[in-house]
Amino acid sequence: MRIGILTGGGDVPGLNPAIKAFVNRAAEHGHTVAGLMRGWGALLAINPEAPDAFGEHVRELSPAAVRTIDRTGGTILHSSRTNPGRVGAGDLPPFLEPPPGAEPPYDFTGHAVRVTEALGLDALVAIGGDDTLSYALRLHREGVPVAAIPKTMDNDVPGTDYCLGFSTAVTRCVGFVNNLRTAAGSHERIAVAELFGRYSGATSLAVGYLACADRAVIAEVPFDPDRLSDLLVADRAANPSRYAIAVISEGAAMTGGSRVESGEADAYGHRKLGGIGQETCDHIKARTGIGVMNQQIGYLMRSGPPDVLDLMAGFNFGVIAADLVSAGTSGRMAVLRDGVYATADLSVLAAGARTVDAEAFYDAEAYRPRIKNPLSKPMFL
Repeated sequence: MRIGILTGGGDVPGLNPAIKAFVNRAAEHGHTVAGLMRGWGALLAINPEAPDAFGEHVRELSPAAVRTIDRTGGTILHSSRTNPGRVGAGDLPPFLEPPPGAEPPYDFTGHAVRVTEALGLDALVAIGGDDTLSYALRLHREGVPVAAIPKTMDNDVPGTDYCLGFSTAVTRCVGFVNNLRTAAGSHERIAVAELFGRYSGATSLAVGYLACADRAVIAEVPFDPDRLSDLLVADRAANPSRYAIAVISEGAAMTGGSRVESGEADAYGHRKLGGIGQETCDHIKARTGIGVMNQQIGYLMRSGPPDVLDLMAGFNFGVIAADLVSAGTSGRMAVLRDGVYATADLSVLAAGARTVDAEAFYDAEAYRPRIKNPLSKPMFL
């Protein structure tokens, strides 16, 4: 078989280990692997009538080619947020014309299927979050054999307890938040660290819990900025070093408000998030007169090499995906569920992004993680 593999959406540590393990396992089965560059963008950008130009969008992958990639973060295949099923008028490659009478966004799924045929691909493996994998499900339903690997530092793909990138992101942020204490304490300020997390507050919950932040605001629960300010003032007064620290999901919203977004929507309908940390700091400063620090941790959360857990999950997810396509199985995803590796049908994506169970893990009045009972709960809550 000749199998294509791609990575879509945001990069996270753990992608390269998954690619390496997949390539090595596929080679054991006697298959060859083509890396598709820039996610689903490759299937849109390739002109089936111009095979001499395929090389710009395809990278041949062998065990020798991936020998050392697990030591670094990011993805050697690069990424994009392209969705061939929803293509804006300004995103069309020069050789493609809008469908007659259609209005943007255009559906070029038929073209994507033709590209897989032109590349001689017998199957595709997609590594991504719920957006990227939703298009994998679309191709599966169009008859393209597909397997999937879940990744997102938000840990919010349904059907799995764990997604690549989450552990490393939380590990990084716990260190960043604890390091921020020295500056906040030196200047006796209130510090707010804004973390990635659109619909899921999993990173904010876990980092707030493990770094023992004074307060943690999650995307699932709107917050009263006056109440949060007063709580942080009390936290600061109770601290001998006269500082307080909070973490906040970028997707959090003040009571009666909305998420802080900017720019145009991408191919999956998402606008860029970011800025709720600054708005919160401005409110705290205006209400209390106390000095504040706003720190957007942002892309540092998903930069650098993977931790041990993301190495382990990446390697094993890659092996599972290779075994799925080798067995001729389509429409399934490698998962971790109830503490063991398994597979799940891609139809689980219809449930939408998985969110924090605030009732079980969060005190919505105190804006703090509160694990009522860890028994029988997944390792990452």
